[in-house]
Amino acid sequence: MSLTFYYSPMSTASITHLVLEELGVPYEKVKVDLKAGGTKKPEFMKLNPNAKVPVIVHDGTPIWESVAITLYLGETFGVEKKLFPPPGPKRGEAMMWTVWANVTLGDAFGRWARNTMSWIPAEQHNAKAAEAAMTEVRGCLGILDATLAGKQFLTGDYTLVDTHVNSLVDWLRHSKVDFSAYPNLNAWSERCSARPAYKKAMSEG
Repeated sequence: MSLTFYYSPMSTASITHLVLEELGVPYEKVKVDLKAGGTKKPEFMKLNPNAKVPVIVHDGTPIWESVAITLYLGETFGVEKKLFPPPGPKRGEAMMWTVWANVTLGDAFGRWARNTMSWIPAEQHNAKAAEAAMTEVRGCLGILDATLAGKQFLTGDYTLVDTHVNSLVDWLRHSKVDFSAYPNLNAWSERCSARPAYKKAMSEG
């Protein structure tokens, strides 16, 4: 079995890094220099024509998109480790939250970021769009907070769903989104962040 992980620090590849560390499977890390145009090089574009990280190559097959990678690694390596549900309704629930994190929460956050962050020229910012997007972000965080009331983790015991969703929530925290109204969510994040795999991945960057 060969498994190669292409990543760049401070990117959505952080999600895949956390998932791999939780699974404890052997893999090779290949750092891609985004500032030097590493994802635009022909050899990388053959792996991912979107020119983005993360990418994994498992036994010769490239797989990209962080959600797809999490679900694939969960199905392939996570079931026997009790980190991903076997086929059935719980698997559907796991897929639901993982996809929701990127598609619903991630999209709302992305629209807010594009209209507030310095990496987009200020003249392209739209204050009303940013406000509307942040309203959606808060709504999503409220959904998570309500779901986690009286629960330790999203689907029962800790799984890669928690790994994936908490990693995206981390991005919001780093971007100074206010989390003071979400006590259940904050307690859950602390539980997720206390795991050895999380600490190891964070120490490696």
